[in-house]
Amino acid sequence: MGDTTVRTTERLEEVVPHPVTEETGRGLLRRLRAPRRPRLWFEILLIALSYWTYSLVRNAVPEQRGQALRNADWIWRVEQQLGIAVEESVNHSVNSVTWLIIGMNYYYATLHFVVTLGVLVWLYRSHPGRYAATRLVLFATTGVALVGYYLYPLAPPRLMNGEHFIDTVMVHETWGSMASGDLKNMSNQYAAMPSMHIGWSVWCGLTIFALASVPWVRVLGLVYPVLTLVVIVATANHFWLDAVGGVLCLGFGYALAAAWYGRLPHALPRTVAARRGGTPAPTRA
Repeated sequence: MGDTTVRTTERLEEVVPHPVTEETGRGLLRRLRAPRRPRLWFEILLIALSYWTYSLVRNAVPEQRGQALRNADWIWRVEQQLGIAVEESVNHSVNSVTWLIIGMNYYYATLHFVVTLGVLVWLYRSHPGRYAATRLVLFATTGVALVGYYLYPLAPPRLMNGEHFIDTVMVHETWGSMASGDLKNMSNQYAAMPSMHIGWSVWCGLTIFALASVPWVRVLGLVYPVLTLVVIVATANHFWLDAVGGVLCLGFGYALAAAWYGRLPHALPRTVAARRGGTPAPTRA
């Protein structure tokens, strides 16, 4: 009788699924947070879909020209009171050197995308264990920037009324600005706060500085966002304070990634090895 009861109980335990306990829930959360090998097709699709969504949402935000111009006037007054309103002087000084300002126009139009994609590819190939966390920083930064565009429409300095900023793309007829010339209707011109040129370039710079092994490459990582700051001001596309907004968005991105993974992206294992059953196992950096 006793043996029969034991066998019956064992069979029931096999058939009836174990209830989800707090411990199994923690195990699931650990698996979700664990670094895993990125899949190329998924990453290409995700990046393409994310950028398409970002562009769609950014350009769907009401332009609110009047409010954007009023906000630009307020930003300009605040910077004057703080003694940092040097954008107009930088704009005019750099514009007087034709080859330099033309180079900056093309820098503004292209490197924003080229360098960011380049860093993502480098992470995918050389730091797969850190890729997802670092990519989360970039995506979260961009996502919170969309909220800023919606809540705080802002005209760039070159579109301000009553000031003397030079729209360098229009003056020198260079290619690439989605906010000037024939392309201006394809982009929301009043989404200058926060500056994602700064948010993305600082992301690139910090990632390169933290993970690159060659000293001069690490130095270039730090130089890149500094040059980008000069470019966005010289071309009259942003105020200094737009850059501050971009850095704050990036801080949110890093905080979110650190909260999810339990550490900053650069502190995660460089590579991951697959365990049996497909669960990734972290390896040492």
